[in-house]
Amino acid sequence: MSSSHGSHGAEGARRINGVNGDGARGGLQPRRGSGRPGIALAIMLSAQLMIILDMTVVNIALPHIQASLHFSATSLSWVLNGYTLTSGGLLLLGGRAGDILGRRRMFIAGISVFTLASLAGGLATTPGLLLAARALQGVGGAFASPAVLALIVTSFPEGRERTRALGIYMGVITGGSSLGLVLGGLITEWLSWRWVLFINVPIGLAVIAIAPLFVGETPRLPGRFDLAGALTATAGVTALVYGFIRAATDGWGDHLALASFGAAAILLTLFVVTETRARQPITPLRLFTDVSRAGSFIARLLLVAGMFGVFFFLTQFLQKIMGFSPLRAGVAFLPMTFALFAMSRAAPKLMPRLGPKPLMIAGMLPAIASMAWLSRVTPATGYWSGIFGPMLLLGLGLGLVFVPLTTASLAGVPAADSGAASGLVNMLQLVGGALGLGVLVAVYGTAVRHAASHPLAGLGPFAQSQHVITHGIATAFGFAAILNVCSLLVIITFIRTRRLRPAAAPAPRQQEEAAIRRR
Repeated sequence: MSSSHGSHGAEGARRINGVNGDGARGGLQPRRGSGRPGIALAIMLSAQLMIILDMTVVNIALPHIQASLHFSATSLSWVLNGYTLTSGGLLLLGGRAGDILGRRRMFIAGISVFTLASLAGGLATTPGLLLAARALQGVGGAFASPAVLALIVTSFPEGRERTRALGIYMGVITGGSSLGLVLGGLITEWLSWRWVLFINVPIGLAVIAIAPLFVGETPRLPGRFDLAGALTATAGVTALVYGFIRAATDGWGDHLALASFGAAAILLTLFVVTETRARQPITPLRLFTDVSRAGSFIARLLLVAGMFGVFFFLTQFLQKIMGFSPLRAGVAFLPMTFALFAMSRAAPKLMPRLGPKPLMIAGMLPAIASMAWLSRVTPATGYWSGIFGPMLLLGLGLGLVFVPLTTASLAGVPAADSGAASGLVNMLQLVGGALGLGVLVAVYGTAVRHAASHPLAGLGPFAQSQHVITHGIATAFGFAAILNVCSLLVIITFIRTRRLRPAAAPAPRQQEEAAIRRR
């Protein structure tokens, strides 16, 4: 099902000639402050940071949310998954909507929905209201996030300027996830879990007010919304993640888990079929025709799948095993945050000297070492002896690998597909995290059941419980290391250091894209 927006008639001709309907030049529309790309970048990244924070900021607040709203242990996990799945599943549609309706317009609309949902979540009095608000936050983030990356790509020319901007962007993306844990602990301990959501409201209102002054608009391209593709993608990924979470609690032979996996396979197959037949798909399959670009997508999915497990399981380990308070647990992540942000800023400077592929490999090695180190945790592990080092290594590794990986994913993408490509990159970030967490939770559940069925002699009930939980966490980290090794193998095998060839653009758009680039 789709709806048409625009035509190739007189209006389209005016845009190809560089003039829109009211006589203004096309491309990025002139705005007061449009000559200050640094300010525009700061506005967009402030909003992006707010969106990224909400993926992890509630992690440490979950026990307080459970006590306040009387969540069950199973439904509590959807406070995280409700946000991640709607955001990740609809990012592709959000990217295409920016192409068709204008990226600044979709950016502001998405931030408006996100801000309203944050207020509703902070005021929630029942589990259902909070879950609905979190899902709506994800919808807002899905339409705002791809517009941010697409606006960066179109605002900064390919080369040093874009690489520097992408370095800052990836520092916000990756550092924001770990910063959310620190901020979540701080707010939960000093104020209330509700302020974890309320804090988004003044930031969102400020972005909505200032963005029209400094962020230029992109032209509205003729196009259609691929709603069938968006719905099958979202439903398929949701079913897949639900299957893993169900298997974690009820075992791999659970009928509902197996049914979810079957439904996911059918829905995702329908998604691929839909994209091959749609006139204007939300995920143009031509983006995967270049082996290097496709390899960068797969490598990102595997890398993020392992990374998100760190936040979830380390938070549990620090509080349940080591007895840290929410604030202390959040602060414990600072070494990773600082290292990650510092290396994200250094990576653009290192890329011209070392090349993107060697830099990716150099980043993956400490990331793998970090996971392998964490797989050896025991109830006697101390912070400085067994946690600080892996966190530092992980921050250094992720900071090095994400900038060249993002550059490889977006290099050579034509202007008309930049929104779809940006949406795909962001979707892989979120869906990889949701799938990875689902898989690692399933691995954890299997390991816990095995350890509980083989109790250690001489341990009391409390010590036995600590042993079981730690064994599950260590096993999950070991599997995360395997995911990262697979990501490294994909980088070595498929990603080439040469310049990626542009994805072939559809013939009707070639003239329009050339006009946009000239403007």
